[in-house]
Amino acid sequence: MIDFYINSSVYVQVIIATIMTACITSIGSALVFFFKKVNATILDAMLGLSAGVMIAASFFSLLNPAINQAESLGMISWLVVSLGFLCGGLFLILSDNIFDKLLNKKSKKNNNSLKRSLMLIFSITLHNIPEGLAIGVAFGSIASGVEGATLASAFMLAIGVGIQNFPEGTAISLPLRREGFSRGKSFLYGALSGVVEPIAGIIGCVLVMYVKNVLPFFLAFAAGAMIYVAASELIPESQKNNHKNLMSLFTILGFVIMMILDVALG
Repeated sequence: MIDFYINSSVYVQVIIATIMTACITSIGSALVFFFKKVNATILDAMLGLSAGVMIAASFFSLLNPAINQAESLGMISWLVVSLGFLCGGLFLILSDNIFDKLLNKKSKKNNNSLKRSLMLIFSITLHNIPEGLAIGVAFGSIASGVEGATLASAFMLAIGVGIQNFPEGTAISLPLRREGFSRGKSFLYGALSGVVEPIAGIIGCVLVMYVKNVLPFFLAFAAGAMIYVAASELIPESQKNNHKNLMSLFTILGFVIMMILDVALG
């Protein structure tokens, strides 16, 4: 099975990796069938760990290869990478604001619980798009021969995304169940939030493989988007408890794990 994956085309690798992350979202969402409430500390620890993994992956799997690729193309590496990184973060900030305004308009005549439910579904689905893009970019950069890009680092990035997808699936299905949705619908909406990742993964892969001159920009763009998700969603959410120091340690642990795997297997 491992040999098949290694020897597969980059598109097959991206599809398998992103389907895995989407399936983990579904597994997290499926907890609605078994529990009315999941231990918050465990979910917070997973979010903290995932934040650390994603922060490390943003540098070792995306930013560092972006800098190397920009230099090899004769670009001003710090300028291209900085612009890409900032655009990635700003893209999600603007997207968040647009979705928020649209949902506010649509929910004026609806009750607050429905508004909260819609915002929850759309916000997590939105954040799954750059995660899928990042995975696609990571695998596509290997096929493009980017220095420092490895199959191990790309797959570990996918694992990191998958880990944080588990509590995201749960974060949709359980609140929807509390708002009166059936268990089946709550699970379905949670699972569907991860469907965008394989689509975004293929798009990211195609972009970096066939538009090589913008590869450094897109690598940095994906990194900026991931840092935004970690800084605005994962870390704050993991800190909403009485164990902030412990959650911070999980974030550090996630960073160290990803760093060791990326450097040792790179």
